Amino acid sequence: MKPDSYISHLELGEKDETFLDSNELIINMGPQHPATHGVLRVILKLDGEKVLGTECVIGYLHRGVEKIAENRTYTMFNPYVDRMDYVAAVSNGLGYCEAVEKLLNVEAPPRAKYIRVILTELNRITSHQLWLGTHALDIGAITPLFYTFRDREEILKIFEKYCGARLTTHAFRIGGCQYETYEGFEQDVKKFLDFFKPKIDEYEELLTTNRIWVERTKGVGLISGKECIALGVTGPVLRASGVRWDIRKAQPYAAYSDFQFEIPIGQNGDTYDRYLVRMAEMRQSVRIIEQAVGGIPEGPIMAKVPKVLKPPVGEIYHSIEAPKGELGYFIVSDGSTQPYRLRVRPPSFVNLQALDMMVRGQLVADVIAVIGTLDIVLGEVDR
Repeated sequence: MKPDSYISHLELGEKDETFLDSNELIINMGPQHPATHGVLRVILKLDGEKVLGTECVIGYLHRGVEKIAENRTYTMFNPYVDRMDYVAAVSNGLGYCEAVEKLLNVEAPPRAKYIRVILTELNRITSHQLWLGTHALDIGAITPLFYTFRDREEILKIFEKYCGARLTTHAFRIGGCQYETYEGFEQDVKKFLDFFKPKIDEYEELLTTNRIWVERTKGVGLISGKECIALGVTGPVLRASGVRWDIRKAQPYAAYSDFQFEIPIGQNGDTYDRYLVRMAEMRQSVRIIEQAVGGIPEGPIMAKVPKVLKPPVGEIYHSIEAPKGELGYFIVSDGSTQPYRLRVRPPSFVNLQALDMMVRGQLVADVIAVIGTLDIVLGEVDR
């Protein structure tokens, strides 16, 4: 019996060969499956344990964020973006603030740009730590979850001291930053970096050469760079497939043009390479933060922006390199205090469409590994 119309595309084409002439099986994984991050329903078409096709059913966390933007002023809508990718709220806020600033033809002061970079890169580390801990847990490794959450707590303490929030960290304002750095901010960040550098080595000691980890990740969820580009996949998934594309380098924003850092890439485009790329990215984030915290310029933290924002009539698109890939905002202004139209280009949503290609021919257990390696957050997928 068919679950519903979502499986129709799985039945197109010639009938696949089945093991011992057994019937194909269509089952639901989710929407409350404990090994998926958020509320995602995956319809699997199986031959035994071999995956013949998938269909992702999304929308369980849809809140109409983009429509809400049309009924809020530019300033009032700012906190809403924190609730999309709630694991990387700082990045969401940076992308939105810079998009509106581009629309207003306003540039944040240098000091604000450096503070933005520091907080955004700290947020990238927390996002990758959460990904690593939960991804390892999905595959059966429990210890990395305890290690990553132990270390992630130190960054959350800095966020809390800076703006009072730990998860949905509303750190930025249109035109710069509302809050000046607290006394001892630079020392806290440097202390964390010294504490964290050897911790990355600990993560790798647990997993990189672990026989079970390697067997569960190498050759699983393969996708080529050409296929990633065709599907619009970005972020660590794209770079693990050998494409050296990072918006921080390709189209620098904030103060990233002032810093030296590398773009880690992989060769095979499998789950193992995506793991290695994210581990390397945490090291590069440490490198960026060290440069930024050692050279924060003096000066104001807010540009001169009117209290009531009325951008000129026009439209803009601005994107940043969020922890999961390209996060873009397309805003249309009609000259009023509210966006005429706002559209978000979320990396989790776009990357998720690669799941079907990556799991065909794999085993059911590999579906969990591939969902984990995509690092999706359903708040961003559904919006």
